[in-house]
Amino acid sequence: MIRALWTSASGMIAQQMNLDVTSNNLANVNTTGFKKNRAEFEDLMYQSMKIAGTPNQEGNRLPVGLQIGMGVRPVAVHKIFSQGDFQNTGNQLDLVIEGDGFFRIDRNGEETYTRNGAFKLDNEGRIVTDNGHPLQPEFIVPQETQNIVITEDGHLTCVDRGGEELAAIDIPIYTFVNSAGLKAEGRNLYVQTDGSGEPIESVPGQNNAGTIAQGFLEMSNVQIVEEMVNMIVGQRAYEANSKSIATADAMLQVATNLKR
Repeated sequence: MIRALWTSASGMIAQQMNLDVTSNNLANVNTTGFKKNRAEFEDLMYQSMKIAGTPNQEGNRLPVGLQIGMGVRPVAVHKIFSQGDFQNTGNQLDLVIEGDGFFRIDRNGEETYTRNGAFKLDNEGRIVTDNGHPLQPEFIVPQETQNIVITEDGHLTCVDRGGEELAAIDIPIYTFVNSAGLKAEGRNLYVQTDGSGEPIESVPGQNNAGTIAQGFLEMSNVQIVEEMVNMIVGQRAYEANSKSIATADAMLQVATNLKR
């Protein structure tokens, strides 16, 4: 059987995953705090027919070998945590992290992390996400609060109509040695893994943690033009691999027709 059939099939499978990743990036182009993904691949094992450096019949060593590759396979989907553009909303509870780091969210007792700073108040006055999960440390905004002020170093202050302070809390930022190792859980949430390392709690602006800006949101870091170009390249690579399969099939047909 011609190797090109299986080699090209592996290429089509790889490009299919590449398109899946690209489609997900494009689908989340307007998702607050979304970080784009990049599919990564590696070549498969090689069939070695001649090894470079092996002496030939004349005693000379071969300068190059003879190896036939067996195709490609997906090896990773790398999440890229580059900074997205900022959108000025003017909302007191819209927060953006300028730099590295995450907010900690309590999801039914599980510690999760997010870059989405579009917070709300629930019926108890807690600062929560769109899905009702409270920001950590949990904080209840007094009913008499007229204004919420959050500084760059994460100090949140609630004041009344007269400007008197009612309550205050410090919001920490959490960083990881390897943010790309976090597991995406959907709903703009990530969970810690062995690959990401332990979370490092820091005051915003210290220990390489980003600062907090109030009244802004971080948009997706997906670049539409880049994704469209990647889609075109993936489509053409998929088409080229299908052509290789068709060509290999035609060669097999010629071989089977030799007896006629």
